[in-house]
Amino acid sequence: MGLFAALSSLLLLAVGPLAVSAQTTTVVVDGTASHDIPSTLWGLMFESGDGGLYGELLQNRAFQKVTPNTAAALTAWHPINANIAVVADSKPLSSALPNALQVTVPSGASGQVGVGNEGFWGINVNASWTYEASLFVRFPATLPSASPSLNFSLTSTTGTVFASKAVTIKPSASWTHVNVTLKPTRSAPSTANNFTVTFDGAALAGSTVNFALFSLFPPTFKSQKNGMRADIAEALEELGPSFFRFPGGNNLGQTVDTRWQWNATVGPLTNRPGRSGDWGYTNTDGLGLYEYLVWIESMGMQPIMAVWSGYALGGTNLAENQLAPYIEQAKEQIEFVVGDSSTSAGALRASLGHPEPFTLNFVEVGNEDFFAAGTYPYRWRDFVGNLSAAFPNIRFIATTDAWDPILSPVPQSYDVHVYQTPSWFAQNSFYYDGFQRNGTTYFEGEYAAISSNPNDIFGTPADGRFTFPTMASSTGEAAFMTGLERNSDIVFAASYAPLLNYVDNSQWLFSLNRGDEYLPSTLPNEDGTLFWSVTRRTSPAEVIIKISNTVSAPASLQFQHPFNVRASGTTQVLSGGQNSSNTPTTPNAAVPRTSTLRAGKTFEYTAPGFSVSVLTVPIA
Repeated sequence: MGLFAALSSLLLLAVGPLAVSAQTTTVVVDGTASHDIPSTLWGLMFESGDGGLYGELLQNRAFQKVTPNTAAALTAWHPINANIAVVADSKPLSSALPNALQVTVPSGASGQVGVGNEGFWGINVNASWTYEASLFVRFPATLPSASPSLNFSLTSTTGTVFASKAVTIKPSASWTHVNVTLKPTRSAPSTANNFTVTFDGAALAGSTVNFALFSLFPPTFKSQKNGMRADIAEALEELGPSFFRFPGGNNLGQTVDTRWQWNATVGPLTNRPGRSGDWGYTNTDGLGLYEYLVWIESMGMQPIMAVWSGYALGGTNLAENQLAPYIEQAKEQIEFVVGDSSTSAGALRASLGHPEPFTLNFVEVGNEDFFAAGTYPYRWRDFVGNLSAAFPNIRFIATTDAWDPILSPVPQSYDVHVYQTPSWFAQNSFYYDGFQRNGTTYFEGEYAAISSNPNDIFGTPADGRFTFPTMASSTGEAAFMTGLERNSDIVFAASYAPLLNYVDNSQWLFSLNRGDEYLPSTLPNEDGTLFWSVTRRTSPAEVIIKISNTVSAPASLQFQHPFNVRASGTTQVLSGGQNSSNTPTTPNAAVPRTSTLRAGKTFEYTAPGFSVSVLTVPIA
């Protein structure tokens, strides 16, 4: 990765050094801010919501993109005293959902028969939650004489029933939509639980019953219909993010046919066919464009939205004369977000419950197009040429390297991705200092220290790949982030990847401790192991200092301020051993500790080994 020639300039306050030990680094802070810090600097991204942020708790709920009559089509499902198979339904629920789960009741059956779903790695049964369950059911042409009762339950894998409700339905050869609520009488001790639907086997002995589009939702964030899990969304809200990048990088599509298409992700769930995702599983697209936008708005974030631009991750590049329909689809996608109801896409959005346009200031054209740099110049030219004419107030972001190829029109912004070692991130904390200040801005759309092996970054744990983030990786990333904050005159946004992981106590010290202005100071040693940045918040009036110590030895610093700060402040410190990791078995190996800081116009601080510290000092 290269640097532009022109160096940025930082104002340093000329103050005579005080007598300090040789082991103490003196940091002289300038009281004149060099630039405002963008409100969008710290935000979120991920590449799929199924099984996590999206509220749906059932895996393979609608048998999308599976081959009927195969074992794989039954992923997450199991029979209960019956025979089950996924079939191509002769009277499908919709053209988008052609498959159904067929339950064949044995002749002479008795007791409860039906199906169960294990969810995504189990189902959390919480007595404080009310669950919304639903399904579609259809009977064969020869209908049973009695009206059967469908029994919905949440049970443990050993048979303990936590919630149950029976619904009597009138048999029909047409699809019947059934909705129930489930309120557990107690919480389950683990997630080894199932969602089950059963009926009296004797009443339907020898019959077949078809089911489609099952669903089980816990409470959603701010009660959004078909929305996000409240517990996860609330945890993300506590991080204080300013933007959300979606639909998520490589999730734009592995092939042309399986690309993310906005119009296949809006409206009734029965009209969403889903698609084969890039990471080996099916995306239901229940979390669609509209759900993303409503959630982003409710979180007070800005969207950074991507449009598919003619390159598929599997290697397909469309020729220039093939781009027109995809440019039109991208235009309609943006129109859905910002258009008024006089446009067809804007009218569709209004019909879904949001008459007013959403906010949209940033659109990415493609994703990681440095893999397809040879075709990106004409794809960028044609997409941006058409889209910017229709939406002149939107800033379009390029996704190739900022120095190759040369693009026309000149991009206003670039999206930069990097996965590297902890030491790489520390050594590149000055990465943006040499970039030209020529109006171009940068989005660090994906970054993470993921391996200790610089020769095999995307390998396995045996190759050095981290199973979980470590304190070494966290301090390396934090060192890099001090550089992002220092260069936030041109770096307008940054999002760590991946966002969600299956461990407790994720922390975002930088996002929760934001300044409004960057204060120049003595710079860290580019080749050193100790890094910092200094910002000022105007309300309340505070100086916020972020420090990353990337080695095991403690390091002392002395801070000298040109203005009066109070005699005490607050210290938040995340520290641990080099390989300390928060995991499901050790969720609290490294957690932030808060204490009082002895401060003043000049004060010293010792950063523990392998630590990220945030010092907050009120301005007098």
